[in-house]
Amino acid sequence: MTTYLPNEKSMNFDPQQFRQQFPLICQSNQTYLDSAATSQKPQQVIDSISEFYCTSNSNVHRAAHQLSAKATAQFELARSNVAKFIGAHTSKEIIFTKGTTEAINLIAQSYGRSNLTPQHNIVVSVSEHHANIVPWQMLCQQTGATLRVIELDTELQLNMQQAATLIDDNTKIVSIAHASNVTGIINPIEQLIAMAKEVGAISVIDGAQAIAHLPINVAQLDCDFYAFSGHKMYGPTGIGVLYGKEAILTAMPPWQGGGEMIKKVSFSGTTYNQLPFKFEPGTPNISGVLGLSSAIDFIKSFDRAALERYEQKLLKLAREQLLQIDGLSIVGDVSNKLSVISFVFDDEHPSDVATLLDQQNIAVRAGHHCAMPLMEYLNIPGTVRASFAPYNSVTDVNNFVTAVKKASSFF
Repeated sequence: MTTYLPNEKSMNFDPQQFRQQFPLICQSNQTYLDSAATSQKPQQVIDSISEFYCTSNSNVHRAAHQLSAKATAQFELARSNVAKFIGAHTSKEIIFTKGTTEAINLIAQSYGRSNLTPQHNIVVSVSEHHANIVPWQMLCQQTGATLRVIELDTELQLNMQQAATLIDDNTKIVSIAHASNVTGIINPIEQLIAMAKEVGAISVIDGAQAIAHLPINVAQLDCDFYAFSGHKMYGPTGIGVLYGKEAILTAMPPWQGGGEMIKKVSFSGTTYNQLPFKFEPGTPNISGVLGLSSAIDFIKSFDRAALERYEQKLLKLAREQLLQIDGLSIVGDVSNKLSVISFVFDDEHPSDVATLLDQQNIAVRAGHHCAMPLMEYLNIPGTVRASFAPYNSVTDVNNFVTAVKKASSFF
């Protein structure tokens, strides 16, 4: 496959050339509309992982030989690349994790258990992914703190008036998704971060959905933590990032113990390593880190505003056609959203709809999308979710809508 790498400063975006970078997309007869679950991988990322195992495979930070030195240099260069990509002040603020889920658990079990008492509360929203609910529930059970939940307005956006009453002087953590994985709605995180600061609470942003679509600058956001996964931004699975402000991370105790996160171990006591290694015990996912860095290079080689405009074009086209289908309702039909569209049919289970679409080679997601509290709040069993990426085409959208219409004819 010929790899197309446009100039980083180029303002042009060719959807067909972009699509050609993804071997599975090009070789499959399936219309893939499940990028919110995991994105497909460009050849550049696949090659970077293969190249590491073929030319540089060695453990990092430990051995004295040349191969380990090469792997370590690549690994730490990748950390610097991540830091620059999201606007962190220093690479010390970049902790590699398995993904967003592990990153949030790390905050809960390190910062949370050290700082929360029964008088404190944690604020989340009803539309959160389970990964941004369950760790806080566990923390509340451990510390006696209370979990508070921001509900939604009539457009399924966060009820900010209620948020202002829930976030008070006893709030210790405000943890909110940058964008909903169900509806794609982009949350007003800047406002929530400011509200947290006013009461001395820390802000945690779940950026799993947003990272592939929106430019992120954590310094400008001034959030305390920002977490995301590589596999939703064209990178490999099993690798993610926790950004945290250096001062907060320095004050936090380690979460997991083992090799790499220590300076000295003895039975009389152990001293811990400096940042970021204090939070990275054991052999890391080296190939995953390098694949993530390659995915960042891939993204940076395109004009992100052009990518977003194209995704929004596909979303608008799908929306306009879906709304013409009798009995179909879009969940979270607002303009301020990512390229995600969730819908339901009157009296038809989402899984049945998705099965009919799959029989027509249309890959979508159906169910509760790891957001069961939201489904309970909306009083629905789940939704059918189609999520678009720049490797999708207008033909993909038309094939999808045609398949939905055909499915509706069975009901």
